[in-house]
Amino acid sequence: MPVPYLGNPVRCEAVLRSFDFSFRKRFGQNFLIDEDVLEGIVEASGVTGDDVVLEIGPGIGSLTQYLASTARKVVAVEIDKSLMPILEHTLDGWDNVRVLNQDILKTDIAAIAEEENGGKPLKVIANLPYYITTPIIMKLFESGCPIDSVTVMVQKEVADRIKSEPGSKEYGAISLAVQYYAKASAAIEVGPESFVPPPKVSSTVLHLERYPETRVKVDDEEQMFKIIRGVFNQRRKTLVNAVANFEGLAFSKDDIRRALSEMGLPETARGETFSLEQFAELSNRLK
Repeated sequence: MPVPYLGNPVRCEAVLRSFDFSFRKRFGQNFLIDEDVLEGIVEASGVTGDDVVLEIGPGIGSLTQYLASTARKVVAVEIDKSLMPILEHTLDGWDNVRVLNQDILKTDIAAIAEEENGGKPLKVIANLPYYITTPIIMKLFESGCPIDSVTVMVQKEVADRIKSEPGSKEYGAISLAVQYYAKASAAIEVGPESFVPPPKVSSTVLHLERYPETRVKVDDEEQMFKIIRGVFNQRRKTLVNAVANFEGLAFSKDDIRRALSEMGLPETARGETFSLEQFAELSNRLK
């Protein structure tokens, strides 16, 4: 099996020049050119020779080379058709890689797990365009596809929000949505100099270890997340006012006050201090 070489900036840029590649802004392309970061992502993901990896956004194959040298199989999903010839070149010699020219939001991940891993969970690793980070992370968890973990490069600000705790200024609906499905931990901080072209922000490699079951049990998952959105769409209001005024929910202020009282909480409580467990209890009591 070949030795990964795209962690070297000179070799990476030589490949881009040889294919006369032009970065496409609409795909938010920033390719990793830092060997230490690439090795760190593989280590943080916990990938072993027994694993099948779903890589989202392989770019020119920098991380793919490192993954293929560690995992049993890598299925890389890349939306940009112009990168297909480059990937064919940079992944030549790694016979355990399958590249799909598809949009991950339209890809049947369960089918990939079935075909490549006998239906057993995949490890997902991604260097995502920042503008689409949240939709992709949520699709991975909400779809119910067999996924063991997600290791993803995200904007540092997004990582801070995802792993934040109740009461912090970063805490919000995305924190609760991700933490409902997985335990989030920051693995590596990555500066702009580790990419070509360098982004304008710092990044964080975030490891999301999926819970065997969701973190809390709730009678009506959709209702709970509507309550959460209502709270964080109107952060300056008390929970009673935020939930009572949120379109899509039909609870009176008295309903909400009664539920809070049953939880031993005052009617002046603010939702940004609520844990996921408290939101689940509130939703169950309101239902």
